[in-house]
Parts: sequence; C-alpha cells; structure tokens
Amino acid sequence: MRLGILGGTFDPVHVGHLWMAEAARDQLRLDRVFFVPASRPPHKEDRRIRTFEERIAMLRLALDGVPGMQADATESDPTRPSYTATTLEVFHERFPGSDFWLVIGGDSLRDLPTWRQPDVIAKLARFAVLPRPGVERSIPDVAAGRVDWLTGPELEISSTEIRERLSAGRSVRFLVPEPARRRIVERELYREE
Repeated sequence: MRLGILGGTFDPVHVGHLWMAEAARDQLRLDRVFFVPASRPPHKEDRRIRTFEERIAMLRLALDGVPGMQADATESDPTRPSYTATTLEVFHERFPGSDFWLVIGGDSLRDLPTWRQPDVIAKLARFAVLPRPGVERSIPDVAAGRVDWLTGPELEISSTEIRERLSAGRSVRFLVPEPARRRIVERELYREE
C-alpha cells in the first residue's frame, strides 16, 4: 500500500490541512492518508491546546465520508511527547511492506533538521511537500533524494489565524470544514483566547 501520514496539532483542522492531504493523495496515488493529531506536541508545551478527544472529534467530523482519508489515534497517549519517528515506526508495524509519505508543508521541511531523529524519519518515509507562500524551496541534507513536491494552490492559512478569528468573534466559514465548524460554534471553542 501507498500511505500518507499527516501529523499535527489540528487545533483546529482547516481547509489547508485537507487540501494538502488531497494533493498528496491525488498526485502520489496514495491509497490512504492518515491524519494523526499529536496528544502532546513537544514544540507546543507552552501553549494551551484543546484536548486530544476534542481535536480528533473535529477531525472525524471533517473527514466523514471523504474517500481515502481518516483520523487516527496513534498519538493519543498524553503521558509522552508525540514524535514523528516513533509514529512512523508504529505505522510500519501496522502496515508492513507499505510505502510511506510524510505529508508536510515547505516550512516543516525547512525545519526538519531541528526535529527529533530526522535521519530516522527520512529512512521510514518519503516527504510529500506542499510549498508554503514565502518559504523558499530548499531540501535539507537529511531529506536529499526523498522529497516529492506537490503542485497546486499554496494556501496561506494556519490554525493560529483560525483561533484568532474565533476569539475575535469573526467568521471561519469556508476556512474550517463545515461539520467541524459547527462543533466549534456549538461548543464555543476558542472563544476564551
């Protein structure tokens, strides 16, 4: 099988995440793309994030009925940080003999050398990279020969911007998948920020 892994905080999921996954699925002929929310993202220890349960519920709503994409709870353990290398090892055990792509934006590729065990990550998966506006297309040495550039619209959208809009009482319609947006509104998520 050809499988994509799209990790992140997804606080909340937005159309940029979905578009990046769809571009990878379509252009690389992936059988499935797994959205893997981090229970405890090590680079966001200083920021409040919604619970894992809340974030994966929004993902499941956003992906309901979308062929070839699903939310995955591999990183649900709140007692340990979520590291990509460990997650990829788990997926290799679950799907032996499969080919893997880590679906990321150009900014994440640029930052890859700062991640924990980037050499292990590069051995376990290729990189499906959607360029980000304003981020130079460069490939770190650790990923040399392992990058597949995706083409299509480069969306300048972030979960930080979505949270700021929600906190200010502004609309996020068409920026967040509608089922997830309805959950956010009904539960008044992000209003306190």
